[in-house]
Formats: sequence, C-alpha cells, structure tokens
Amino acid sequence: MHQHPLQCLIFDVDGTLADTEGAHLAAFNHAFDELGLGWRWDPGLYRELLEVSGGRERLRRYWEQRRGGVQAIEAHALEDTIARIHELKTAHYEAAVQGGAVRLRPGVLELIEAARAAGLRLAIATTTSPVNIAVLLRRAMGPDWRQAFAAIGDGSSAPRKKPDPMVYLQVLRALQADARACLAFEDSANGLRAARAAGLATVVTHNRYTSHHDFSGALQVLPDLAGVDLAQLRRWHAGALQPQERAA
Repeated sequence: MHQHPLQCLIFDVDGTLADTEGAHLAAFNHAFDELGLGWRWDPGLYRELLEVSGGRERLRRYWEQRRGGVQAIEAHALEDTIARIHELKTAHYEAAVQGGAVRLRPGVLELIEAARAAGLRLAIATTTSPVNIAVLLRRAMGPDWRQAFAAIGDGSSAPRKKPDPMVYLQVLRALQADARACLAFEDSANGLRAARAAGLATVVTHNRYTSHHDFSGALQVLPDLAGVDLAQLRRWHAGALQPQERAA
C-alpha cells in the first residue's frame, strides 16, 4: 500500500463546483449598465479576461486594454471605479444565485456526500470572495454548508491570486495535511498551475470558458464529475503517487 492514502479533497469554486461564470458575466454587464459606462463584455471577451484570476483584476486588465495602461495620476480614481463596479456586480451576482441561476456541476454534490460519509476531509481553495462562496453553497447545500469543509481559503485570505499557489498552501497548513495525501479539483490553467505548484495532484473539469486551456500536468481532464466515485479517485491518486515514491 502506498504511504499517502487519500485523505483530503480540495475544491476550487467558480467553474469547478458550479457553472458560475455565465452568472458572473451577466452581473458585470448589469453593473456596467447601472453606472452608465457603455461597456459590454461578450462571452468571447470574457473567455479571454478569465485568463486573469479575480474580478477586480479582470476589470483592471480590461481598463488597461482600452486605455493603454494606467497613469499614476488616474490610478486612485481607477481603483475607486473598480471598487464601485465590483460592489454592484457582487450584488447582482448574489441576487442571481439566490434566484436559482447557478447550480452545482454534475457529480459534485454526490462526490462531496460520499467523501464526507467515508471520513475524508473537504476544503475550498478559491480566488473568489467569501460572500460569493457563501451565497452559492448556502443555496446548493443548505444553511449548514460550512460544516462540510474543514478549511476554506479565498480571495480575502490569499491576496496573491492563482496561478500563485498561496491559497492552496494556506489550505494545506489549515488542514495540517501532506499535499501527497490530497487531491485538488480545478477548471482552469491558472488553477491547475496553482495546485501543482503546491504539490497537489489535480483533477480538471473544464467548461465552456476553459476548454481551450493547456492542462498539461493534470492527473485527469474530464467534462464533469458525473459518475466519478471515491474508488476511482483513490485509484487515480495512487497512480499519481507511485512515480514520486519510487523516486524518493
């Protein structure tokens, strides 16, 4: 038996636990309209902007693309504008989720329930904000959703966004877990790079916004988690460890 049996599952949120990106895109456009900015992001543009992790960071990238960079004199005004857009966008997103516009992806809830029943620990490692996590999982899993997760790392606790491994390293410390005893679940190249940099074998479930990404180094690349059970995860995990342990 290998030395690091599977003990923890660590999930990204946006695009991985749930198909949230369409709701995020609609919420950004609502905020632009509300502020009279005359901006509109279409799915193709949003696909490109998702190369940047974090909503505020995406807004900054878009501004720089339109304006050719940010002068120091307007940097403060830009940050104020970004904060206001993001505040409105978050409110629109919350309302959409509460209205049922977002659901967990296929197989996610079944896998979470099976893992809990088997005594595996669960965690979240995301660049999104705590309020976005809470509104999504309260709706999907009920008011006690937090009890399912032994650790949560998010955009407030880890300011360095993916592909930086900061949030994964924080979660591993909180779990007091060896990365070799864990599996990460991601949907994007940035997420995969962050998880791998933290030493985590990673299962990728791509979506319409990330299917073109380079997933080199992923343990598995799947359309979703439908039909994936714990026995399958344990086999994949054991297979990922064997080359490491032979080399050790």
